[in-house]
Amino acid sequence: MVFWEGYVTDEAMGTFAPILVYWLYAGLYQLLPPLDNYRLHTRREEDDKNSVPLPSVVKGVLLQQLVQATVAQGLFLLTSKANISGITVQPSIPIQIVQIVIAMLVMDTWQYFVHRYMHQNKFLYRHVHSQHHRLVVPYAIGALYNHPLEGLLLDTFGGAISFLVSGMTARTAVIFFCFAVIKTVDDHCGLWLPGNIFHILFQNNTAYHDIHHQLQGLKYNYSQPFFPLWDKLFGTYMPYNLVKRPEGGFEARAVKAMKD
Repeated sequence: MVFWEGYVTDEAMGTFAPILVYWLYAGLYQLLPPLDNYRLHTRREEDDKNSVPLPSVVKGVLLQQLVQATVAQGLFLLTSKANISGITVQPSIPIQIVQIVIAMLVMDTWQYFVHRYMHQNKFLYRHVHSQHHRLVVPYAIGALYNHPLEGLLLDTFGGAISFLVSGMTARTAVIFFCFAVIKTVDDHCGLWLPGNIFHILFQNNTAYHDIHHQLQGLKYNYSQPFFPLWDKLFGTYMPYNLVKRPEGGFEARAVKAMKD
């Protein structure tokens, strides 16, 4: 039993809940006070280094979400497990947990290799992936700011493949995709907040991804959104130290860069 049962179908929730969660969670970060003592970059850095205005970022994210919603609807329609009465038998909780873990690993695998290739292929980086890196200083609302082709290949196809390989139902997909969205937004929030559970449980967090957006980390820390497994296996893992800035806040400094 889930709270939306009887009101909204699992397929509709799987399509639109991740979009709603994205704007609620990213909007929460946007509405926070400056929190200069917890920022990974100063507000001046954000204004000076980011070359895309916020309205353009919002439009880009909405376009990607439109594509994702369209693909999700088609995917749920084609893979429906409902019986002749229209009822989908849900697997047990342990099986759903296993399916979510499988989906996390599949998504990480897909996104690592596609993301890395977009950096290695000069044409794709220049004409596609560089759009995301126009936000040198990441922030929450810009988490899904990508070129439309990248949004389709990296995020939309990655989500679809994770869903198919794991064998989860649309109801389980609601939980998985909402969690993936929250994690992605948090990885781009640019704030090192005390007690943030994502910073405690995941090595792949906002500071980890901030290194990737820095010049010296551009060819490192490709892994997203859950685990740094593939970075560590393929030698693209760049550890970092968090250093307090005298004027307040933190700076994520790549360890390799500090040794050079």
